[in-house]
Order: sequence, then C-alpha cells, then structure tokens
Amino acid sequence: MIKISAVIITYNEERNIENCMRSLIDVVDEILVVDSYSTDQTKSICERYNARVIEQKFLGYIEQKNFALEQATYNHVVSLDGDESLSEQLQESIRHLKTNWQFDGYYCNRFNNFCGQWIKHSDWYPNKKLRVFDRRKGMWKGINPHDEIKLHTSTSSTGKLKGDILHLTYQSYSEFNQKIERFSTISAQSYYDLGKKAPIWKIIINPCWAFFKSYILRLGFLDGFNGYVICKQTANITFLKYSKLRELYKKKA
Repeated sequence: MIKISAVIITYNEERNIENCMRSLIDVVDEILVVDSYSTDQTKSICERYNARVIEQKFLGYIEQKNFALEQATYNHVVSLDGDESLSEQLQESIRHLKTNWQFDGYYCNRFNNFCGQWIKHSDWYPNKKLRVFDRRKGMWKGINPHDEIKLHTSTSSTGKLKGDILHLTYQSYSEFNQKIERFSTISAQSYYDLGKKAPIWKIIINPCWAFFKSYILRLGFLDGFNGYVICKQTANITFLKYSKLRELYKKKA
C-alpha cells in the first residue's frame, strides 16, 4: 500500500482551509501546508488537523507550489489550494488508489462555487485538473498565475478519478473584480518576461472570442446572471492582460 501526501499552499485562508483539512484527514498519510506568513488563523487551523506547516515567503504561484512538492514526505501527492476540498466521491477514489495506483497522474473535475452558486457550464465545469500524481513524474509549470501540472514526458500515463475538487472561488462581485485586476497584472508581467507581444488586434479580438466561447459555445448562459458575470469577466481579464502588456512595452520605450 502506497502512502500519499497532501500538499497545499496558503495565505490568509481561514475562511476555507478547514473544509480542505476535513476532506483530507482520513484520506492521506500526511498533510503538508506551505504558508506565506498568513496574518489570520490559517496556520493554527491547519495545526489543529496535525498538518505540517512550513512558512515560506511567497515565491510566485508556480515556484511556491514546486517548493511545496519538494517538502513532501511521500512521492505520491494530492495538490490543492487552500480554498479547495475533496468531494466524498473523490475521497473514496483516492483511498482506492493506495492499493491500485496505475498511472503517473490522475485528472479530476473541479466544481467551482461562485457567490454561493455552483457553476455547471462555461469554462468552469468540467474544469479538468491533474492534481493527483507521482511527483517524480511531473511538476508545476505554465505562466503565472495560470499554473498547471505537467508530466515530464509525452509518454506519461494518466487516468481519471470519479468525484470533484470543490472550489470555493469568489464569494462577492467585488472580490472577483479585485482578483481580476491582480491576476491580469501578474499575467501581463509574465507575458512581458517571455517576450510576448500585444498588438491591437489581440486586445480587440481575443476578449470577444473569450466571451463568445464561454457564454455561447460552452453554455455559460445556462448559469443565469452569475454565468453572464463570469463570462464577461473572462473577456475582461483577457482585455486587461493584453492592455497592461502593451503598457509595459510603452513604458520601456
């Protein structure tokens, strides 16, 4: 029987972290939390569930998550954010893996809750994520803040687990707006560092396509007003990202 570490990064997650801890306590053999010096009760809540807490200055989303992976005791890991937890069905699926681990990594659907509503369409469900994996076979990559697990080789094997990662996203519209502003700034800087450009056509066309794809093609309209808000903000973050990237090049010039 293999042993599994749950690996979580946190910063001021006292609102959500207890749900995360409760969903893991009877599933994994270690809960490791890398906390960016939270100023709320995050650390003490984690310690109540016998989590091993390491405090580390925030290095960036990708960098912080890879640092956390390196601190885990076991090679087989479940990687979550502090506002995520495992559904009962996913808990059972992971328990079953302990005696039947077959692949290098496993995908799970992520079910997102926005302002009290579980979102069933647009780009938000099924929001497939590879979060259960052998850390020797993969690591966090991508462009901050949009990180994802990438397995090392194209021949790596993957499976799919039953059950959902339950994600408590933004619980107010103002919180959503603030995060859109912050994430678009981080994305623009990451694109700038990679040498990506921001021509006018991207600023105009990409947001329109983002809205059409999520609201029409992926049925975001079926989630009512909140579905519209989500799809509109999907377009907005695309617009802001490229506008801020263009601004960075102007400042350099």
